[in-house]
Amino acid sequence: MSETTIDAATPPADRLTPILFAVAIFTSASLVFVVQPMVTKLVLPMLGGSPSVWNTAMVFFQAALLAGYGYAHGVQRIRSIKLQVGVHLALLAAAALFLPLHINGWLGDPNPSAPIWWLLATLTLSVGAPFAILSATAPLLQAWYARVRAGHADGQNPYVLYAASNLGSFLALLSYPVLIEPLTTLSGQRWGWTGGYGVFVVLVVALAFVVWSRRLDRTAEPAPLARSAPIPWMQKGLLVLLAAAPSSLMLGVTTHLSTDVASAPFLWVIPLALYLFTFVIAFQNRPWIPLPITLIIQAAVGAICVLLVAFRSANWGMAFAINIIAFFFTTLMCHQLLAARRPAPDRLTEFYLLMSLGGVVGGAFTALLAPVIFNMVWEYPLVLVLVGLLRPWGRGRIDGQYIGTLVAAAAVAASPVLLSLWLDSDDGARGFFYQFFPLGMSQLSMVMLVPAAICAFLARDRAVVFTAILVMIALSSQWIARGYDWTHSERSFFGVMRIANVPDARMGGDVHVLMHGTTLHGAQAQQGQNQCAPTLYYNVNTPIGQSALMVRGRAPAVNVGVVGQGSGAMASYKRAADALTFFEIDPMVDRLSRDPRWFSYISDCAEGPVKTVLGDARLTLNQQPAHSFDLLIIDAFSSDAVPTHLLTIEAIRGYLNLLKPDGVVLLHLSNRNLDITLPTLAAAQELGVPLLHQIYFESGDMPAMAEASTEAVILSPTEQGLADFRRDNRWRSVGETTVRPWTDDYVNLFGSLWRSQFPSDERPL
Repeated sequence: MSETTIDAATPPADRLTPILFAVAIFTSASLVFVVQPMVTKLVLPMLGGSPSVWNTAMVFFQAALLAGYGYAHGVQRIRSIKLQVGVHLALLAAAALFLPLHINGWLGDPNPSAPIWWLLATLTLSVGAPFAILSATAPLLQAWYARVRAGHADGQNPYVLYAASNLGSFLALLSYPVLIEPLTTLSGQRWGWTGGYGVFVVLVVALAFVVWSRRLDRTAEPAPLARSAPIPWMQKGLLVLLAAAPSSLMLGVTTHLSTDVASAPFLWVIPLALYLFTFVIAFQNRPWIPLPITLIIQAAVGAICVLLVAFRSANWGMAFAINIIAFFFTTLMCHQLLAARRPAPDRLTEFYLLMSLGGVVGGAFTALLAPVIFNMVWEYPLVLVLVGLLRPWGRGRIDGQYIGTLVAAAAVAASPVLLSLWLDSDDGARGFFYQFFPLGMSQLSMVMLVPAAICAFLARDRAVVFTAILVMIALSSQWIARGYDWTHSERSFFGVMRIANVPDARMGGDVHVLMHGTTLHGAQAQQGQNQCAPTLYYNVNTPIGQSALMVRGRAPAVNVGVVGQGSGAMASYKRAADALTFFEIDPMVDRLSRDPRWFSYISDCAEGPVKTVLGDARLTLNQQPAHSFDLLIIDAFSSDAVPTHLLTIEAIRGYLNLLKPDGVVLLHLSNRNLDITLPTLAAAQELGVPLLHQIYFESGDMPAMAEASTEAVILSPTEQGLADFRRDNRWRSVGETTVRPWTDDYVNLFGSLWRSQFPSDERPL
């Protein structure tokens, strides 16, 4: 046998080429996914910081990923790898013309009535080209790898490189909230990413040269791979569904978790990072978590999550953990089932194209379609239930054991509903019940539904029975967990608003309550002397009420601006000679607060007309005349979260510029999960303006909807503006803070969450 024959039969060892491919794919994936929270953070200030911004942006990124995968699939029609490399390098160079990353203003300011298409179009024009061409790298390099390594054992499974790709994505995403965001400004992030893009282009050039010099047959290009049988259409549909379900769940759990904390990258990236990490596990040669173990764990935590997702828990950490664990194992299950169906390497790019199509379908359903067809966030529990049909169906007929389990689960699921209906119809029974179960029906129902979740787990090997039990649990828990008996619900891009009717004899009868997530945004008595009394955070005793009365007492006519309309409670302070303007981003909120069926603060309680300016407050306030307001109240909430761009040095400087010399701006800072007070104080201290701080605690002897504990900071351009507030001992001076102030170029929400969960000794004095 000749030496040439021996070399052809046993290829020489070559460790450098696989390493170079892995490093290139790792680098491209890191760039692709670190840019997502970065770019979305750039666009947030134009859309009020709504969590829907992230979900819509994710649909854009998934669509751009689909375009990149489509390009990677199409370029495989070029037989020459040299030409493929040349085309890819040319497109990488062309996409570099859009760098450094920025949000261009070609489309102007967004229309708050239709922000989705503005956002998608703006992202496409701003970052679409570099993102799409960079995202094509993973399938493209894997296809090249399969050809140039055709004579090696590792060339038979190029899918392993997809694990390297998603590992890079996972680490990049985790580094963003923990390292990149706290330590660098947005400007630094943009230029750093641009530098990384340049490094990647150089890496691709080096990879091409090294691979070309180390190919086995130096007389010709690597031959195209032999064609395998086409993927059947039924199989293609299943691949799309297996990819669509995790994509939908990722956006659903993100909305569910971020609504009541903050629309912030540190929360967005956790579900996305775990989503990517499941790819790492699923596409390993020997997965760290085998599929049979995944199926067992998913059945258990999936059933518990379906039970609990309807209920609003005061223990945010527990709710977060349960939802994240259920999401992780459900996504891992789908991706492992997906990986088990991967085709031969010659159909690699087609497989990734189908997988990317599924990602777009799932994301579009959650972010674009669901807000139109649902008046509540039903899509998350719906997909969480229906994904059970992707589990193994079992063989043969469903025997009596499973039918018995189904019947038992039905009886258990019906029991809390029947109990609730009985209590609603019998006042004596209801009084007796609440005497012995002061925590209420929701907590008892969670306990009562646990046996149904156990039944679901026992039926885990039969997808139809398992899913049917989850449907029962979901319907029962959602029916019980309506919380207040809300009579009206509407949904917009900015969230879900519900209006409840809460009878309260101490407030004269019925009270209408406006809710967004778990936060009350206003309440109004519907009869009697309390009908025009401001309630909750706007009660006369709270810092907001105090400021309204204090400023109103200075002159017979004052000009007041309020960022955040809610139920319109601030209108009750308006006299005939006063001017009052609400700055509200959500047209739905303006419409509800002006509808006398629900709230009449604006229509009946205010003396004279009340104006509303629609749009993000940072944009609309810039159009107001300088030095025109006596009082400016910043009270913009997205559920329990304050849009952070309203608390930066630049934002506060803008508020102060709108005030008269003795005017005041009040920043409402109540928050259950974030310390936003210290960065706000730091920003005010950086500007060198006088300020006071107050935490008001509700007395406890008033009706539940009459007042609410409130934290606020008040500022003025001059000491004259705070003179009368300083005489009120409820307002206190504060000491210097060492916390870094937020700016339009720097916000550290992870630090705020850390200080809130693990408080330090630094507190306003």
